[in-house]
Amino acid sequence: MKKICITLATIFIILLTAGCDALAFGTEKEERTEEYIRIHVRANSDDEKDQSVKYEIKDAIVSALTPLVAKCKSREDAFDAIKKSEKLIEETADKILAERGFSYTSAVKVENEKFPTRVYDDVTLPCGYYDAVIVELGKAEGKNWWCVVYPPLCFTNGDVKYKSKIAEIIKEFKDKFGK
Repeated sequence: MKKICITLATIFIILLTAGCDALAFGTEKEERTEEYIRIHVRANSDDEKDQSVKYEIKDAIVSALTPLVAKCKSREDAFDAIKKSEKLIEETADKILAERGFSYTSAVKVENEKFPTRVYDDVTLPCGYYDAVIVELGKAEGKNWWCVVYPPLCFTNGDVKYKSKIAEIIKEFKDKFGK
């Protein structure tokens, strides 16, 4: 029993240290993340109409990218497919802007950009630099929307479940030794 307590205490200290490291001295630890590709749509302004069209454009881009990314077997495949689709993304956004009577257009680029920590259901993406599809609407000075293109965290239909190895170990331990 003593060994179990020592083991539990050691695991707890390791997990606590890892968690504190990310927020050391009140600042988030920046990481360069290679596993994910994100999408970032920046509205022209915080005006209600600009924010509304931002979400409409986001939905259209998600619909356009979903079948492309779904076919990809690796992050590199997804990155290549997205890079080749820059013009499609821009045309999709500009078409909606024109149909809704906006005088501005969009600009689309794929580049590495800093994102804050973000939690998606059971997945936490740390603050850091991510390759991302950047969609700027007009002046791009308004509130923005972002999500993960690959793996498709914002495109899931409920069939995909992302797992945490640490959470699995803790669950196994609880199941084995009681709650």
